[in-house]
Amino acid sequence: MKRFLMLTVVSLFTAVSLSSCGYNTMVSKDENVKGKWAQVENAYQRRADLIPNLVSTVKGAANHEESTLTAVVEARAKATQVTVDPSNLSEEEIANFQQTQDAFSQSIGRLLVSVEAYPDLKANQNFRELQAQLEGTENRISVERRAYNEAVQDFNTTVRSFPNNIMAGMFGFKAKGTFTAAEGSDKAPTVSF
Repeated sequence: MKRFLMLTVVSLFTAVSLSSCGYNTMVSKDENVKGKWAQVENAYQRRADLIPNLVSTVKGAANHEESTLTAVVEARAKATQVTVDPSNLSEEEIANFQQTQDAFSQSIGRLLVSVEAYPDLKANQNFRELQAQLEGTENRISVERRAYNEAVQDFNTTVRSFPNNIMAGMFGFKAKGTFTAAEGSDKAPTVSF
């Protein structure tokens, strides 16, 4: 009977200690980061879903721009194949994901530049709607990446702060990676007409 009573007291003490050690807070913040990551992936998927429509519209007006269109399709395929496990949002995984998405963005940019040579296409209502959707999607991606970075900053601060860092180490909570600016984005692009 004494052993049972002692075991109950120790179990109760352990449960109370763990609930006040920040474990539940870290779990909550970890889930928040995973939710924000899901929104980032959602925004990128929306962009990937729009691209086939954009490519089809451009193909109709610019048949001889095959290499540009092929590059966009290939970049889309690569971008949709790269996935990141939400439980392993390390700096390396985020950088790999971001590099693939940046290559996709560059191919979209080349596609939009090639469209400049086709005034009829630019005036086409379907193309303008697709372009507006793409612009809106890029804005959504920016908003979701910012929200993700904020959630990661909050999580990382909690995991690295004392005494939470002790509990984080015991339970395997590790700092998460954030999105960073693409290389060269600190310089303004040159626009010439």
